[in-house]
Amino acid sequence: MSATGSRLHSLVCRACGTELEPDAPTGVCPTCGQTLFVQYALDRLDGHRWWDEVGRRPPTLWKYRELLPVREERSVMSLGESEGPLLRLSDGTDGPDLELWAKDDGGLPTGSFKARGMTVAVSRALELGVGRLFVPSAGNAGLALAAYGARARIPVTVYLPEGVDPRVVEGVTRYGADVVRFGATIREAGAEARRRESGRSFDLSTMREPYRVEGKKTMAFEIVERFGPDRMPDAIVYPTGGGTGLVGLWRGFEELRTLGLLERTPRLIAVQSDGCAPVVQALREGASRVSSWTEAKTVAPGLAVPAPFASERVLEAVRATGGAGVTVPDEEILAAQRTLARRYGLSVSIEAAAPWASVPELYRSGAVRGGERVLLYHTGRGPS
Repeated sequence: MSATGSRLHSLVCRACGTELEPDAPTGVCPTCGQTLFVQYALDRLDGHRWWDEVGRRPPTLWKYRELLPVREERSVMSLGESEGPLLRLSDGTDGPDLELWAKDDGGLPTGSFKARGMTVAVSRALELGVGRLFVPSAGNAGLALAAYGARARIPVTVYLPEGVDPRVVEGVTRYGADVVRFGATIREAGAEARRRESGRSFDLSTMREPYRVEGKKTMAFEIVERFGPDRMPDAIVYPTGGGTGLVGLWRGFEELRTLGLLERTPRLIAVQSDGCAPVVQALREGASRVSSWTEAKTVAPGLAVPAPFASERVLEAVRATGGAGVTVPDEEILAAQRTLARRYGLSVSIEAAAPWASVPELYRSGAVRGGERVLLYHTGRGPS
């Protein structure tokens, strides 16, 4: 067997401090029911030498393998997760005096950043001998799990809200996964999934297992590689549903800081539709966790998460970086999607258009300031 060189050490709960060995399938913390995070033996890694080696490897997510949790190469289930392009959008001549950039994950397998989390989580599930997997999803996570489950030959069930786009159902079933449609929101679909699947399948829901966020943190690694530690964005604007992406970004930046590879972490800014904005509401109110959003209504399915699990960690990521939250109306998100296509030739998902839509309000409120370098994260592709 060929080893990846992973420095995987343990699983740790930030809520209660419980620490576990990582060599059995584990969901949430057995002590308090909160999210477990992977701990690496960073003191056994020469950060600068490792970073130099990473730069010479093929440009896929798995080049960061020492800081990913899969130990054996034979367990790596990859569909070719190449780096998303980094694109300059504006120099301030057509709007606020900001240096706007976009990081586009629409070219990843199955068309979204969800591939980052699922390639790692499914690979680790295979390594640990998990026999069945399930996930509630608004679309992209279900597509990604179905694809990587097929790659690993692990049976998958995807729970989707009743109103999901039929093309999502078609895509999931094309990969051979089972589909159950239930409820109006991902929250209701998730509750039904956990009721039905208890004791028979492993839950890959957002923040209910330790490994999807490990794939998401590679977004931070790529950003540092592409900009360089001395030219980092001042802020990263991120479309927020369950919030795992924000937590992943923060974890990735913090690991690089620990290794001496980064001094300054960008401010993380959460963008939500004003029809479903529990994270932004909690940030504005100074709350330690979100309150469930009633009557979630938005044209962006990936933003329709009324009560993100482990919201404390999402809020922590934003606040620890000095970030903020902003809401935008659905009509402005749709207008932004059209603008990105017509002005820049970018076809992005509705969710991925939200950061562009938020720029005027972020500028007016002072969350981003003149002369700053601001990165808009495009999490998925739009219609072709």
